[in-house]
Amino acid sequence: MNDSEILQHIQQLVNEEHELMTSAEQQPLTEEQRARMQQLQVHLDQLWDLLRQRRARREFGLNPNEATERNPSIVEHYLQ
Repeated sequence: MNDSEILQHIQQLVNEEHELMTSAEQQPLTEEQRARMQQLQVHLDQLWDLLRQRRARREFGLNPNEATERNPSIVEHYLQ
């Protein structure tokens, strides 16, 4: 996946997340919807991390295609 494809995928997930948040304003989310929201948040973190890795590799003259999507247990424990 190249940077623009990653960004496009991020946008699709953000749109879905916003739809769920809008639904939550009308009525409480179902258990399935809450689980999906959690999945979206984790996957977005992974994709943003992948994009940062690719940009860093490119900046230092390395191949951005060697960046890999990290495990959720790693990206979910980053300090902000």
